[in-house]
Amino acid sequence: MAGLAAKWAEKVSRRLFIGGNWKCNGSVKTTESLIKDTVNKIEFDTSKLQVLVSPVYLHLPLAKKLLNPKVILSAQNVSQFKNGAYTGEISAQQLKDFGIDWTLIGHSERRTYFGETNDVVATKVKMALSQGLNIVFCIGEKLAEREAGRTLNICLAQVEAVNKTIQSTDWNKIVIAYEPVWAIGTGKEATPAQGQEVHEALRDWLKTKVSEEAAKKVRVIYGGSVSDKNAAGLIEQPDIDGFLVLFKET
Repeated sequence: MAGLAAKWAEKVSRRLFIGGNWKCNGSVKTTESLIKDTVNKIEFDTSKLQVLVSPVYLHLPLAKKLLNPKVILSAQNVSQFKNGAYTGEISAQQLKDFGIDWTLIGHSERRTYFGETNDVVATKVKMALSQGLNIVFCIGEKLAEREAGRTLNICLAQVEAVNKTIQSTDWNKIVIAYEPVWAIGTGKEATPAQGQEVHEALRDWLKTKVSEEAAKKVRVIYGGSVSDKNAAGLIEQPDIDGFLVLFKET
C-alpha cells in the first residue's frame, strides 16, 4: 500500500501529456477546420496538462499560424542527418529554425514501413536532442512478440538503444510513448492492467539504468486505440501519464 501511495504521489507531480498524431491524414481544409473548431476550443490548465498536435510536414506552417499557443506543435518525424545532400529529408536544424520544438521519433509505422531500426531511431533521438528539440519517443511490440512473451524484451531493447547514445539528463526532454503495435488503429485494446505492466517496467528501467529522478519525472504515455471507453481505466493506472492518439480524417 505504501508503495502504491508513493507511485501516486510521483504521478501527481508529473504533468499529464496528451498528443494527437494526425499521421498522413488531412487536407488544408480539414486541418484548418480541426484546429479552429476542435483543438483551439480545448480548455486546459497548462500547469497540469500539456497538449500536442502533430500534423503532416506540409501543414505545419498553417498549423503554426492558427494554433492556440497553449498547444504544442510537433513534427511527426525528423532526419537522422544534419543539413546536406539528403533529398526528401527535413533536419532537426530546419525544424528548430522554423520554430518547431517537438518531434515524434520511432513510431511503429516508421519502424515497420520505412525500416527504421533501433539504431536508426537512437541516432535520430541523439540528433534531435543536439538541436534542442523535445521528443515523443515511440516504442512497442508486435502481436507475435506479445504472444511469444517478449513484450518487455522488445520495449526495453528499444529504450536501451537510445540510452546508449545520450546523457542521463537528456531524458528530461523525452516523453516515452508506449504503443503496442497490435493495438494501433486495429480496434484491439490493451487492458489497463496490460498497459500498467509495461509502463511500470519502463519506470523501473529508468530507475535502474538512468536515475531515480528520471523514474520520477519522465512521462510515459500510452497509445493504441485509445477511446472514450478505455481512457478512464488507463489513466487511473499509477504509471500512465497520458495518451498519444490518432487523428483520422472524417
